[in-house]
Amino acid sequence: MSFFRNQFANVVEWQEFRDDMIFYKWSNREIKKGSRLIIRPGQDAVFFNNGRIEGVFCDEGDYDIESQIIPFLSTLKGFKFGFNSGMRVEVLFVNTKEFIVKWGTKNAINIPALGFPGGMPIRANGTFTFKVNDYVALIDQIAGVKEQYLVEDVKIRITSILDQLLMKWISREGKDMFNLQSNSFEIGKGIQEDLDMEMIKSGMTITGFTIMSFSYPKEIQDMITKNASHGMVSNVDRYQQISLTDGMASGKMSGGGAASDMAGMMMGMKFAEKMMKQTDSDAKRETSSENTPLPSQTKEEGKKAPNFCPNCGTKTSGGNFCSNCGQKLV
Repeated sequence: MSFFRNQFANVVEWQEFRDDMIFYKWSNREIKKGSRLIIRPGQDAVFFNNGRIEGVFCDEGDYDIESQIIPFLSTLKGFKFGFNSGMRVEVLFVNTKEFIVKWGTKNAINIPALGFPGGMPIRANGTFTFKVNDYVALIDQIAGVKEQYLVEDVKIRITSILDQLLMKWISREGKDMFNLQSNSFEIGKGIQEDLDMEMIKSGMTITGFTIMSFSYPKEIQDMITKNASHGMVSNVDRYQQISLTDGMASGKMSGGGAASDMAGMMMGMKFAEKMMKQTDSDAKRETSSENTPLPSQTKEEGKKAPNFCPNCGTKTSGGNFCSNCGQKLV
C-alpha cells in the first residue's frame, strides 16, 4: 500500500547546478504527497503561487515537504494532499553568491574633448559584481516568464548601457582626458550607482564596479608618453640630448642613404656644439669661483708692512709686529 501512496512522489531540487546561473525554476509544477525538498549550499528555495511568494527557505538540507515545508507557507498552511491530486506551486531556486563579471568596451567611445572635433576615442575594461537581493522583484520582472537566467544575460544588459554611462561620468566636471586613470575610482563609483538604479528594478544589486584601465589610440598614447618624458626631464635641451643619444645608441640614426647620413652628422655637430658651450660655461663658473675672495678674508690681509716702525723708528723685518717695541705693523 505504501508503494501506491508514494509512487507519484517527487524530489524538488536544482539538479544541474551551475555557477553562472542566477536562478532555476523547478519544471514540474505539481508537488505530490511524500515529495522532498533538497537545498544545497549557496541556494535559496522560493515557493510562489500566482506571482505571490508563499515562503523562502535558506538553510541547506533535505526536507519533507508535507511536514516541514507546507506548515510555513503563508496561504497554503492548511493544504491537504489528496490521493490523486498534488499541490500546484512553483519553486524557484536562487543562486545566492556574488557574481564577478569582466567587461570591456567592444568599440572605442568618442568622448567630447577640446581639440578633437569628433571626440577622443577611448576604450576601457574592468569588472563588476552583483547579486540577487529582492525575490519579489526578481519573480515579477524575470522569473515569472523565464525558466532560468544566466550571468551572460545580465552582462548583455549591462554592456548595452555602459557606453553611455562611461561617456557621462568621464565628461562630468571636466576630467583630465589624458590622465583618466587617476579618476577611475570616482568614475567607477558613479557608474555603479547608475547601474544599481537600473538593475534594482529586477531584484538585483550592483555591489561593485571597477575600471582596470583606459586605453587611447597609439598616436594619443605616444603623445602622452612623450609629454611625460618632457615633464620628467624638465628641460627641453636636456630632453633633446637624451633623445639624440638614444637614437645613436639604438642605431635608428644609421642607414637611409646620404640624406640620413647628413642629418645624423648635423645632429652630431649640434650635439657637440651644445656640449662645448656647456663645458665653456662650466669653466667660466669655476674661474669666477676661484677669483672670488673667501668670506673670512679681511682688508688687512691685502696690506704690506712698513719698512720702519712708526712708533720707535726701528727697521722692520717684514713681520706683523715691531721687534723692538712690539708695535702692530699690519
